[in-house]
Amino acid sequence: MRQPLLTSTAAYQALQNHAAKARDWQMRDLFAQDPQRFERLSVEAAGLFLDYSKNRLDGRTLELLKTLVQERGVERLRDAMFAGEKINLTEGRAVLHTALRAPRDRQITVDGQDVGADVHAVLDHVKTFSDAVRNGDWVGHTGKQITDVINIGIGGSDLGPKMVCLALRQFAHPRLTMHFVSNVDGHDMDAALSRVNPETTLFIIASKTFTTAETMMNANTARQWFLQSAGEEALARHFVAVSTNVEAIKKFGIDPANMFPFWDWVGGRYSVWSAIGLPVALCVGFGYFSDFLAGAHAMDEHFRNAPIEQNLPTILALIGFWNREFLDCASVSIAPYHQDLNRFPAYLQQLEMESNGKRVTRAGDVITDYETCPTIWGDVGTNGQHAYFQLLHQGTDVTPIDFIAALRPAHEFHNHHAALLANCFAQSEAFMKGKTADEVRQDLAGQPADEIERLAPHKTFPGNRPSNTILMEYLTPATLGALVALYEHKTFVQGALWDVNSFDQWGVELGKVLAKKIEAELNGEAQPAQHDSSTNGLIARAKAAV
Repeated sequence: MRQPLLTSTAAYQALQNHAAKARDWQMRDLFAQDPQRFERLSVEAAGLFLDYSKNRLDGRTLELLKTLVQERGVERLRDAMFAGEKINLTEGRAVLHTALRAPRDRQITVDGQDVGADVHAVLDHVKTFSDAVRNGDWVGHTGKQITDVINIGIGGSDLGPKMVCLALRQFAHPRLTMHFVSNVDGHDMDAALSRVNPETTLFIIASKTFTTAETMMNANTARQWFLQSAGEEALARHFVAVSTNVEAIKKFGIDPANMFPFWDWVGGRYSVWSAIGLPVALCVGFGYFSDFLAGAHAMDEHFRNAPIEQNLPTILALIGFWNREFLDCASVSIAPYHQDLNRFPAYLQQLEMESNGKRVTRAGDVITDYETCPTIWGDVGTNGQHAYFQLLHQGTDVTPIDFIAALRPAHEFHNHHAALLANCFAQSEAFMKGKTADEVRQDLAGQPADEIERLAPHKTFPGNRPSNTILMEYLTPATLGALVALYEHKTFVQGALWDVNSFDQWGVELGKVLAKKIEAELNGEAQPAQHDSSTNGLIARAKAAV
């Protein structure tokens, strides 16, 4: 069904008029005018607290954004997603990652099938297998316990479980070391294999169809490496699959009893809650994996039921939408002030940019008069402060920042944590307040007047740069689950506002098709095709180097 053009809606036009005034607002003034601004512009749910007061908006902005949500039917589309309707229009699929973390007694039906029962059957299998590996009952072909797990996947089959295993490092099994191989670059596989013993290594091949080009190249390399020290009969003790292609995994040498399926209504970037999360269950144990799912479910319930003005994912989405559409912010920086969240920015890159990096509406109309997904990027604090925060403070572009922190650490170096939080809070204050030329002159008082005037422009910070701060008590499996689900639902809301299909990724496919042709040419299996002169020249240089 074709929606009215976003820019033609009454709410969007009202926001445009409102933004003409808001662009001149100074956040310093907004805080001075409203002593209760922090209390009014913060919200809490599912173990997470969001302070969004350091944004260039007011109560009227939020009222207009709420009206836009209602005009665009976001809540109706949300309810359709939770109900299992096929809202992924280009692939004719339901979108039910939320079903992966729903309680066992929650009935969710797709095409007449109770998918909740299927989900929990797979979770039971994950529990049985992960328990056996962790307690030492599952051993390699020589009778030795597993010490290393290598997950071979790409995209969501890599980014999700890798991010979570790193984030939950403090809960990890002391005997098991987790490794992740995704890149088709042989250096990635070489680095992983050089650190493990084939007798004590378990490989997880994560590919729904068991045909993903990069994953299968890496899987076959791992298989060949393993067979240098063992017979084919040993493969079944060292390789398992997260897949649905029974015949392909049998041919590979994997026992179908050790296949963990998931479904076409689970998109790759939303799949860590499924059997793709097997590495997480192995790393931290099924109990903590269940807590991770429960944290996400708590955020699901909040997203479904909380009114817009108290709905944490919706508010986060609306702030991002406001900054992107009306304040010309082309990117968002993610700054987790927690070292264990070091892969979270990369995870969000895929989640948001693969979901909403689209240029046509759900009806297929080319978008020409508004912007969609901003660029997502970042790194952990305080590292980012000494790398790119200079640009964020004084560069010509305004980049909103999401600060993320835990109030309590999982270590005993409390002076470190106080310094970390001090930096996090100070940076958000600095981005908001900036430093005026008069304040710079006061700091330089006592120096020659001409020197003060020479230095003042260099030491002036414009401020007025938006940020959100997300806090949790501790980084636990449950709060991590809620955090990931928060950004999933933020992505959904923004996609609904932009009227794009957040659940396909056709742009990824074109390069894959062309790569197959060029690979055959590089290997001498096909005659060179007529590419453009640049591509032909690059192929020729590569062939000459062999």
